[in-house]
Amino acid sequence: MICYGEAVLDLVDELVDAYAEVFSAPPWNEDAETIRRFGPRLRADSRRHGFRAALAQSEAGVDGFATAWLTPADFPADRVYGQVAAQLGPARVRRLLTGALEVDELAVRPCARGRGTGRALLAEITADAPDGRAWLLTSRLATDTVATYRRLGWHEVAPLPGAPEHTAVVVFLAPHHPGAAGP
Repeated sequence: MICYGEAVLDLVDELVDAYAEVFSAPPWNEDAETIRRFGPRLRADSRRHGFRAALAQSEAGVDGFATAWLTPADFPADRVYGQVAAQLGPARVRRLLTGALEVDELAVRPCARGRGTGRALLAEITADAPDGRAWLLTSRLATDTVATYRRLGWHEVAPLPGAPEHTAVVVFLAPHHPGAAGP
């Protein structure tokens, strides 16, 4: 199921609960304050251009979700965007990321893992990405997550020559992103 814009806020409490269960555990280990801020962040994100959320639900409630929006031409500098810009350089950011669908969160509760839930959420959230252009980033320390994206056909964007080889974040392009083929 896809929700667009602020319609996702009808489920904000369930999404915060799922977020807390997923991201308080290793390798994320998010603290209570970071988890508390997810609800207000989701409210703000739901007003972003092109915002959508894909939901996996069962009788127990929300088993997982993904959120995404269109990356603005004026590439953000908050959160880890500065690291991404330094890693890729302005020309590659413009060519690969701006105007593309940015998958911001992907969370699957432990009880729903191993059944293709994450794969289905990624496929659903990126199905209408402009010209197949979708991207996401994750922590390099989340080795299982990095391996999963690779297994699902997502392409890691190599840092520019001279950029730190082992940055904290890994940028991935969707399997059908036109920039995934190379420079």
